[in-house]
Amino acid sequence: MTHDSFLKRMRGYSFVKILLALGLAASTSFLSGCKGANDKDKGDGAPPPAQVIQVADMNLITIDKNDVAKFPLVSAGQVDSASELTATGTVFPDISREVPVISLANGRVVDIKTRLDDNVKKGQLLFRVQSGDVSAAFNAYLKAVNDEQLANKALMRADDLLKHGAISQAMVEQAEDSEKDAKSDLTAAEEQLKVLGVDKDHPNSIVDVFAPISGVIIGQNVTNAAAAGVTLSGSATAFTIADLSTVWILCDVYENDIPKLKLGQEARFKLNAYPDRPLKGHIGDIGPVLDPSLRTAKVRIEVANPGFLKLGMFGTATFTSLKKETHAVVPADAVLHLHDRDWVYLPVGGNQFKRTEVHAGKMLDSNRQEILSGLNPGQQVVTNALLLETAGNQ
Repeated sequence: MTHDSFLKRMRGYSFVKILLALGLAASTSFLSGCKGANDKDKGDGAPPPAQVIQVADMNLITIDKNDVAKFPLVSAGQVDSASELTATGTVFPDISREVPVISLANGRVVDIKTRLDDNVKKGQLLFRVQSGDVSAAFNAYLKAVNDEQLANKALMRADDLLKHGAISQAMVEQAEDSEKDAKSDLTAAEEQLKVLGVDKDHPNSIVDVFAPISGVIIGQNVTNAAAAGVTLSGSATAFTIADLSTVWILCDVYENDIPKLKLGQEARFKLNAYPDRPLKGHIGDIGPVLDPSLRTAKVRIEVANPGFLKLGMFGTATFTSLKKETHAVVPADAVLHLHDRDWVYLPVGGNQFKRTEVHAGKMLDSNRQEILSGLNPGQQVVTNALLLETAGNQ
């Protein structure tokens, strides 16, 4: 083998080794990539680590240490006062002032003079009924008149005969008894005509029905050509008239608040329709039965109607509790009214203050305000909450 041939062969071996090395490296890289992909798809089952995001307390205010003295503190005082209880209510008629209108004459309605929701006066004509009862009653009346006249003549004749000795005293007494019976029948027949509303001197088959009281017609069960009367089919009550000079307001009061109320206690009522025209009344009844689902009792407030109350109106009744409770009292400036809610600022140490929600009550003397809940007597609050709120927002 010549020197040149040997060099060529060695170069061939080197080239083959290089190719084998490159192929082995490529295979190793492909297998590693496939394993990594399979492991990634399979997963190890562990959840991703939780990320904790810190959220600042929106009610916490930090101010410069040098400005702390600008916001002095005051300790909340206390006051013993009766709390106020509120309940929703609805206007109803006073049942004792409702009167049904009934036609005692049975028949057919031929004319209606009034309608539902009309205001009527006592004695006003409401409707007219054509009744056959009038004919029967007037016929009985005429017979009673004839019988009474005949009995009276018989008594006069008996008296005359007694004077001449033609009859005995017993026969005269019998005639007197017959005459008295005839008078009784005549009186009853006259009263029957009065009950039916018929004038005995001017009989008519048409009976007029009048309003028994003044008020508002809140119920109507009769129309033209309808049946009227207590014995015919249909409702015996043609109209219902209510005297609305005094009305009832029925409220739902929870059973836990019932001990705070008593009969005759004053109540204030504010209508949704007339919030600027509050009314005053008194408790007329506390229902003895609770609603099993709501656990409330019906409390009845009796209110004089100033003229604008309508049945079914809604409103809010306010009662003053019989029991006094101890509440905190702070300066009015210490209460911050924000977003229809009430707040005060409490010191939490150093130069930090925390805004705390409270339930503010009524205003007291010396520019103080009662705190019903959210703050205890003795706790310190910032005297000027609005100033601190403004400083915290800058």
